[in-house]
Amino acid sequence: MATDKELNDFLGNVERRAFKQAVYAVRKDEAALDIVQDAMIKLAEKYGDKPVAELPMLFQRILQTTILDYFRREKVRNTWVSLFSGLGRREEEDEDFDILASYEAEEGSAAAESSADQVERAETLRLIEEEVQRLPARQREAFLMRYWQDMDVAETAEAMGCSEGSVKTHCSRATHALAEALKAKGIKL
Repeated sequence: MATDKELNDFLGNVERRAFKQAVYAVRKDEAALDIVQDAMIKLAEKYGDKPVAELPMLFQRILQTTILDYFRREKVRNTWVSLFSGLGRREEEDEDFDILASYEAEEGSAAAESSADQVERAETLRLIEEEVQRLPARQREAFLMRYWQDMDVAETAEAMGCSEGSVKTHCSRATHALAEALKAKGIKL
């Protein structure tokens, strides 16, 4: 069972990587900070009594769930805001009002992308995820820990129970296999 110090040390070590992961997902610093804080609180409250070795995987699952919850809340919030945004206007204002003319998407947001770009990005991500799933288990594990979770070689080796050289070999093989598979599907990296 994890002691309070071990739990605090774990959270301190994972905080920066979790923030980067959350910012990458939601593209808003303030929201990412809230997500990481919520995930840390949930881990401490519900799983603080688990062994230290189980904390990284539990935290990743909680973080991913918290990110998904954020998107669900945003979708509901945006739906209600758009439904009620026009209720307070008078009829004469409605004649000149054009929602498309007044709406300006934030640069870099998904709303600023064209539909074709969104579809292309979604398709590319789907193909990448497919190819990552096709990797052998150890290569996939090393690749995801190193490049998705931003763990260093030593941390990955410790988590996988192998040498640092093995981690490097698995990552190298995974990146070469992914590059070949994606190149064959017409995706340029």
